[in-house]
Amino acid sequence: MKFSLTGDNRNVTRKITQALAILVLLFVAAIASILLVVALASPRLPEVKALADYRPKVPLRVMTADGVLIGEFGEERRSVIRAEQAPAVLVNAILAAEDERFFEHVGIDPWGILRSATTNLLTASKAQGASTITMQVARNFYLSKEKTFTRKLFEVLLAIEIERKLSKNQILELYLNQIFLGRRAYGFAAASQIYFNKPVQRVSLAEAAMLAGLPKAPSAFNPVVNPRRAKVRQEYVLGRMLKLGMITEAEFRRAILENLKVVGRSDDYAVNAAYLAEMVRIQIYNQFREEAYNRGLTVFTTVRSYEQKAAYDAVRSGLVNFDRKLGWRGPEARIDLPPEAEARQDAIDDVISDKPDSDRLFTGVVIEVAKDKVVVSRSQGRQFNITGNGLQFARKGLEANAPQNLRLRPGAVVRIGLMDSGEWEITQLPEVEGAFVALQSDTGAVRALVGGFDFRRSEFNNVTQAYRQPGSTLKPFVYGAALEKGFSPATLINDAPVSFDPGETGGEPWEPKNYDDKYEGTLTMRQALAKSKNMVSIRILHRIGPRFGQSYLSRFGFEAERNPPYLTLALGAGGVTPLQMATGYAAFANGGFRVTPYFIDRVIDESGNLLSQTEPARAEREAPRIIEPEDVFILNSMLQDVIRVGTGRKALSLGRSDLAGKTGTTNNAQDAWFAGYQRNMVALAWVGYDQPRSLGERETGGGLALPIWMDFMQEALKKVPVSTPEMPAGVLRIDGEFYTARSAPGVGVPSLGLEDPVTMEELLLQKGQAGQTGN
Repeated sequence: MKFSLTGDNRNVTRKITQALAILVLLFVAAIASILLVVALASPRLPEVKALADYRPKVPLRVMTADGVLIGEFGEERRSVIRAEQAPAVLVNAILAAEDERFFEHVGIDPWGILRSATTNLLTASKAQGASTITMQVARNFYLSKEKTFTRKLFEVLLAIEIERKLSKNQILELYLNQIFLGRRAYGFAAASQIYFNKPVQRVSLAEAAMLAGLPKAPSAFNPVVNPRRAKVRQEYVLGRMLKLGMITEAEFRRAILENLKVVGRSDDYAVNAAYLAEMVRIQIYNQFREEAYNRGLTVFTTVRSYEQKAAYDAVRSGLVNFDRKLGWRGPEARIDLPPEAEARQDAIDDVISDKPDSDRLFTGVVIEVAKDKVVVSRSQGRQFNITGNGLQFARKGLEANAPQNLRLRPGAVVRIGLMDSGEWEITQLPEVEGAFVALQSDTGAVRALVGGFDFRRSEFNNVTQAYRQPGSTLKPFVYGAALEKGFSPATLINDAPVSFDPGETGGEPWEPKNYDDKYEGTLTMRQALAKSKNMVSIRILHRIGPRFGQSYLSRFGFEAERNPPYLTLALGAGGVTPLQMATGYAAFANGGFRVTPYFIDRVIDESGNLLSQTEPARAEREAPRIIEPEDVFILNSMLQDVIRVGTGRKALSLGRSDLAGKTGTTNNAQDAWFAGYQRNMVALAWVGYDQPRSLGERETGGGLALPIWMDFMQEALKKVPVSTPEMPAGVLRIDGEFYTARSAPGVGVPSLGLEDPVTMEELLLQKGQAGQTGN
């Protein structure tokens, strides 16, 4: 049988042939165009070899001595990790979310493009992208984020070039460290610390999936700002891992149900040492200038994390407890609440941003007030019903006749916190400030430092910047000077009041008093120090001379110009910082040597190379001796009596026999101090207002500062055995009391002021300034 083409068939064949020819021509033209573009674009491609020597901007990191991160400084928060250091669970999560065929393709993934296009076509969306990890690296390092054909072509060409020049592990490492993941976090190691407060090597499956979901849209899937969206994205990543066989069904379900603990603020750290971190930043910047913030320096400080935490908690607790005694002051602020729900939440979010949480004192806005209930709202619409004991502290604000400044009503900005019972209560931030510093006595290494209640509220560091009157914490130095002049703990001294007529001095009347306005007549010098008797200190300083007293103080690092040679020096009327005072007491603890405080142990670079290390002058070695061993031993025994029978006896509850120290309260109770030590560690607590004013008529250093010191020491000395110093050979023990050769009975000063109690009149010739009381 024969077949022949009809005219119609020939027309069809001709049209098909023409169509195929056109398609071939278009294909050839497209290929030619692409080749032309590639030829033109290739010379303009950046050199990718530099990626092999990638040096990211790594911020300055500040660590405790035991390796806990307490601060980061730099535009980009980043911790560099090697590809082999990344946990498998995180790498798998990233591959499932971003590029499952990463180890198979050559920079671009045709199958991925086809799958993405198909999915997007079927869902009528752009739910899936086609960028490989290599393409994302190309974009992040070299290209803008504009969505144009030219940029996409460059991205593809660069990806292919990167794959030719670098290994897969090198490319993955670049991605792990460079990708932006929100909240100033660059790279997964930094993101793990910022969102979960843990090293990336310790992330769980659920946390890894949450982190792997961030690159697509760091803002939209941020678990802090958008927890709901972040959870949806996490579940998508976990689903992909399950589908790809990376995890089992059981692992998938456990991860879905895991309750993630997301850190609420990007500058939260496991241990709060913000004042110390700022001290480090300033010192390192002065040494390295702008390089300090991007060179990848890591600074190991001298503080231990558990001691720093104990100090921070002790200061916060002490200041809050004191403030609660003063009662409810009213809301921090008031705002107008819009009637629309969305606008209302915006207003609440704005005020919380302006008045951020202070650790466990959370900012909230009152939205409803009833007789026995107050509803407080926070960010994301979270509401807290405050009832019962939770209203007790702010009860005055609910009374019908409450003053306007105290009243609780909708729009009031308040603080809420958890009580021991687990219930929420309305509370407030304390107005009072504080400071705490602990030093290792033989080296001066800072073991803990708290410069104030909250660094976000005030960056003023009371430990190093606040010059305050030290009150009676200065008396041990006056007594130490007296020991050099032949006094002994057994010297009898008159504790009697004295008044002076202005006509005799040409100045104002001066009537120095004991803190409690009680006078006990004849006391031994040991008893007078334990009881903090002002009259005795004044008599001692007069006898040894104010200029000698000033000179003696200067040995310990106190500034002479801030502590002039007047008799009021005996009562602590000069000016010292808490750090200076702690340094002075370190000499009592370490056997009489002056040490220099320091807080940086060592600095290393990004590669772990040691750049510098502090070599302190140690007691008994390089540090200069400033007190004779006999005198410091005797003075130590007298300061132990302050705790055994004197103004510091609350510390007996610590159950240790090796503690010594001195309370201090300045005139009108404007400053409250306690400086104390154990042989290995000296610590100091101070309480006062930024703008000096009375803490209260009967407030004292023993009542306010000593409890802070005790709370810290209870933790810091838990595993430290009791230590008793050996008595130096030059110390004489006679009838149960200690003497030196120059203060022995018949040689030293036996008594002072007993013959003529009113000889104090001549003291006004040296007075120079108003009196000061302390205890």
